[in-house]
Amino acid sequence: MDHDHGRWSAWLDEHGPALVLLARQWTRSHAEAEDVVQDAFVRFWPKRSSTRKAWGYMYACMRSAAMDRQRSDARRRKREELVGPSDNESLFEHRLEHDERRQAIEQTLGSLPDEQKEVVIMKIWGGLTFRSIGQALAISANTAASRYRYALNSMRAELRREQVE
Repeated sequence: MDHDHGRWSAWLDEHGPALVLLARQWTRSHAEAEDVVQDAFVRFWPKRSSTRKAWGYMYACMRSAAMDRQRSDARRRKREELVGPSDNESLFEHRLEHDERRQAIEQTLGSLPDEQKEVVIMKIWGGLTFRSIGQALAISANTAASRYRYALNSMRAELRREQVE
């Protein structure tokens, strides 16, 4: 066991900084990136010898761990939103502001081209991956991701313009 501990410790010492930098691309903080690396490493280490390309498998584990964390964070935020306003904020003011924002988002979403709108709905409300969206719409995952990005950029610009007005 000590020999195995030394091997994984050496492997992590060698590759850890690069892995944290890579994980940082999917996380909001350095600490979250370290957590993702740890989660990925726990998935990777027991199966490392059964794969021909260890680094590629580690990358796949990293991506999977990062996506799992993002989904978990999204579920947590959604639960917190359901609880309602925090601090001393008035419940009525919060709901009114929330309803106005929701209406603006729905209106902006409705103005998108259908091909972008369906990708946004499938991604955000359906929780699907771009690969799954691509399969459902008979398009590539890259095309689904592009449509999503274009839609979000359009919505962001429209909502900013409405906010200024």
